[in-house]
Amino acid sequence: MALSHLRSLQALELALRMGSLQAAARTLWITPAAVGQRIKALEEYLGVDLLVRSRSGLHPTQALAAAYEHLAAGFRELDLASTELNLQRGDEIHVAATSDFVDLWLRPRIEGFKAEHPHLLFCINGEGEAPLRVGLIDCEISFGPPQENAADEILFRDFVLPISSPENALRLARAELRDRLEGFPLLHLDFYKDDRRIPNWTAWIKANGLKRTAPQRGIRFQRIKPAVDTVLANAGVALCGLALLAGHIDDGTLSLPFPSTGRWTGYAFRVRFRPQALNRPQIKAFRQWLIDQAAGTRTWLSRVTKSARTDKRRRRR
Repeated sequence: MALSHLRSLQALELALRMGSLQAAARTLWITPAAVGQRIKALEEYLGVDLLVRSRSGLHPTQALAAAYEHLAAGFRELDLASTELNLQRGDEIHVAATSDFVDLWLRPRIEGFKAEHPHLLFCINGEGEAPLRVGLIDCEISFGPPQENAADEILFRDFVLPISSPENALRLARAELRDRLEGFPLLHLDFYKDDRRIPNWTAWIKANGLKRTAPQRGIRFQRIKPAVDTVLANAGVALCGLALLAGHIDDGTLSLPFPSTGRWTGYAFRVRFRPQALNRPQIKAFRQWLIDQAAGTRTWLSRVTKSARTDKRRRRR
């Protein structure tokens, strides 16, 4: 059976056994929406509904009723097998993380950890040297409210301000400050939209006394990396966090045309390790490495924001 079907069946069986998508999501360490999407994909493939909701929870439809006992029995055996396999995967580390965090922060650094631990194999978001297993992941890295889960450890907050290519930064600097964004392409990044501390372009322009006709217009991005790629291609300016972009800032491929206008996010990049996984020494080593690398990012952000505050004081004189 195709792996996608196996994962869909896993989500279906858990949702029925536990009575809700939310409970299944907590077990799988994914969102309830992701559980629903897996089940929906299976329903679309089969052309029938598989779940029915009632006040007492979720129940199999008539189309699923005949197969449900076999499904439940099969996953009872798979749960036992997964337990045994987890005992045998001592050299594997399974990570689920925000895609932008992986692409822009984790992958550029993780080779250093691998060099110190060459026997370890990674599976990150289902890809890597280790095979994707039915068993649970070892750690989850996300971006959200810092107190959402007591088991979360804060890696770092982000610092959001306009970013541009060096060429566009020079073009912006040639205009009067109030008019610098007039007619200039604005890129809208929705990654921070749920964080009330972070303004959109309309609010940022008003707060900084600039003028811009129709500031709500422009290309929208859900993820940071495509927005950054567009900025690097000289296609516009984006309000973006710096925490994942240290390499681009330090090597000069990204510029900060308005360095004194940044704001700290209320949300944070955070990590949660499965408690049982931390019994394994390789997971403890990875956790400590992650914490140390995050401390380096916090130090870098402190230096960048200190420079921004200095620039702001100079402008006031």
